[in-house]
Amino acid sequence: MQIYDVFTQQKRLLAWLIDPDKFDGSTLKIAERNKQKIDFIFLGSSLLFSKEIPSLIIEIKKHLEKPIILFPGSYFQIYDNADAILFLSLLSGRNPEYLVSQQVVAAPMIAQTSLEVLSCSYILIEGGRVTSVSYLTQTLPIPSDKIDLIVATALAGKYFGHKLIYLEAGSGAIHPISSKTISAVAEATKLPIIVGGGIRSFKAIQQAYDAGATCVVVGNIIEENPNFFDEIQK
Repeated sequence: MQIYDVFTQQKRLLAWLIDPDKFDGSTLKIAERNKQKIDFIFLGSSLLFSKEIPSLIIEIKKHLEKPIILFPGSYFQIYDNADAILFLSLLSGRNPEYLVSQQVVAAPMIAQTSLEVLSCSYILIEGGRVTSVSYLTQTLPIPSDKIDLIVATALAGKYFGHKLIYLEAGSGAIHPISSKTISAVAEATKLPIIVGGGIRSFKAIQQAYDAGATCVVVGNIIEENPNFFDEIQK
């Protein structure tokens, strides 16, 4: 089964975003202990990856046996031994570098790999603080109370032919994406919705699912609280 089919046929998927710049052996032990609770590994960083990423992917697969989806911050971050790549267009911003320029450079490189390509509208929404992605892309997130604008942006992505919508509050966001926003985008687009940023509790995960999220992404909370998955289980 293709990874995209999992997004369309299953609800309540959980992805763990691993930042290679922060990855160490203890992170891998946490992942291995909780692999039954994880559906995907998102591998991504706002900064450049190191040359060690291909071997890191091998190590993660050896211990987790979960699909690894690249979540690239630039065209440098393409690795053939992952399983898929989010082909992102930052629709919430107006910086052409991240709307299309990076994608044009990346396209022929991706064509030389066996990666499954997941076309995705990447929509950054204000989460209470300036995030790395907003700073590095020099783009402003959409204000969280402008739900009509968020929906319009997501619909534009749908009509461009994107197959996934990623609603992102940003790493370390104070406030996660609201249930009203998730519900509005899910209802308008009828596409699988990925939600990430500021998710720090089981309640926040549950609220995102109940609002219509297909996949919830957690990241920083695992580094801050290694027992987070145990708390979810309880």
